[in-house]
Amino acid sequence: MHRQVLTITLILLMFNVFGRDEGSTTDDSGLAFEDKLAACAACHGVNGDAPLAPDYPVLAGQYKDYLQSALSDYKTGRRQHIIMNMQVEALQLSDSDIERLSAYFASKSGVVGLGE
Repeated sequence: MHRQVLTITLILLMFNVFGRDEGSTTDDSGLAFEDKLAACAACHGVNGDAPLAPDYPVLAGQYKDYLQSALSDYKTGRRQHIIMNMQVEALQLSDSDIERLSAYFASKSGVVGLGE
C-alpha cells in the first residue's frame, strides 16, 4: 500500500512539474512551491480534507504551528513515518516551504461533522 501511494505521488509530482506554467519559480530543489503542494495533495487532498487512506490525517483546519512542528520533525527525523520522511526529503522542503504549506492547510476549513 505504501509503495503504491509513493508511486502515485511521484507520478503526480512529475506530471505537475512538466505541466507547470512558465511563470512558476523553482528553488534549489528544482521544484516550485506548487509542485510541493501538489505532492501533499496527492495523499491528503487538494484542500487537505480528503485523505487517500483512512489512516492519513486531515490537514485542513489544523493549527499552523502544529503542522509546522510535524513537518519539521519529519525533516529532522524526530518524527518517523516511512512515507512522510521520504516525501520531506525528496521534496527538499525548506523552512519557508514548511511555513507556507502549514499556512495553506491551516487556512482551509476542517472536516465538519466527521464524528457524527
